Amino acid sequence: MTPKDSLELAKLVAKLPGLRSVELKDVRQLAELLHEYPEIGSIEVKGWFDTGVTVTRTGSVSVPVAFPAPVGPPEPVAHGVPAPAAEPRPVAASTLKEIKSPMVGTFYKSPEPGAEAYVKVGTRVTSGQTVCIIEAMKIMNEIEAEITGVVREVLAEEAQPVEFGTVLFRVDPNG
Repeated sequence: MTPKDSLELAKLVAKLPGLRSVELKDVRQLAELLHEYPEIGSIEVKGWFDTGVTVTRTGSVSVPVAFPAPVGPPEPVAHGVPAPAAEPRPVAASTLKEIKSPMVGTFYKSPEPGAEAYVKVGTRVTSGQTVCIIEAMKIMNEIEAEITGVVREVLAEEAQPVEFGTVLFRVDPNG
């Protein structure tokens, strides 16, 4: 975004009711965030009466993400010999659909601390249903399912940082 584009956007925003306090430096900072972090899909600024501007950055930018190896409970030990590992339940990965994080932020399973999770393994979800919250820049973003089915895996942990494209849930659309 050029300085001229930023100035034009700031003038446009200043004309909207309820958004008169937005300054050019703020718009520039938002534009710089979009430029520096291409994984940010959009920045929405809302004022009184739900007026606002949505700035969306589009494009196919691949962001490499490193996932830590899952850590499970320690294996039971009897007389110094580890017990045989339980057979994992086979899951046809090709049939499961993934719900991925659309942004960088912090994952929350429930709307507030101590509340029941939006979904858990075995929950039937429908397209448009809220499945979690991703907090980004102190804004709580409700993440909705884009498919209908049964949640088979919850891959993110409560209050865990997630990256753009991190798989949060796997859903069986045939379930």
